[in-house]
Amino acid sequence: MKKLIVKEWITLDGVFDANSMGVWNAPYHSDSRARCIIEDILGADAFLYGRTTYEMLAPYWSALKNNEMGVADKLNSAPKYVVSTTLEKADWNNSTVISSNVIEEVKKLKEQQGSYILLDGSATLAHSLIEAGLVDEYRFLVHPVIMGSGKKFFRADFPVSKLKLVHSEQLDLGVVQLIYEKASS
Repeated sequence: MKKLIVKEWITLDGVFDANSMGVWNAPYHSDSRARCIIEDILGADAFLYGRTTYEMLAPYWSALKNNEMGVADKLNSAPKYVVSTTLEKADWNNSTVISSNVIEEVKKLKEQQGSYILLDGSATLAHSLIEAGLVDEYRFLVHPVIMGSGKKFFRADFPVSKLKLVHSEQLDLGVVQLIYEKASS
């Protein structure tokens, strides 16, 4: 059975807004941060995206043909699932649209043999899967910036979720990798 891992790049106050990444994300890129990102991608059997994240990533990665950044080949060849009620077709190689029964479809994906399914970004989808109890692990790259405003990963009305820290690592430039699993009650 595969694990479902939610991976997010966020600020200290939880902002993960792609529109402001030039302020809180790009200045903190380092070799150690790249290593974490690459390891997560290479370890995944499949990728799960909401429509917005898929539409942001697909044109960029599908155009790369020389295993750029050490992950382009993996991203272009691995199964990708995009959850959307409006997207009719997903053109990125090995992509499948899930347009209904999302929770049941993700349960079926998790029942397959393999290591894990990686969900990047896609807060609305992640929230639905968290609320359904399907997320097994969270991987956060926390950047040392307080934005004060911007799109935050966790909504104000998010339900209480108890987690267990299973790994933490200080990376270069003050970025911290935090990995959590669901805590036993």
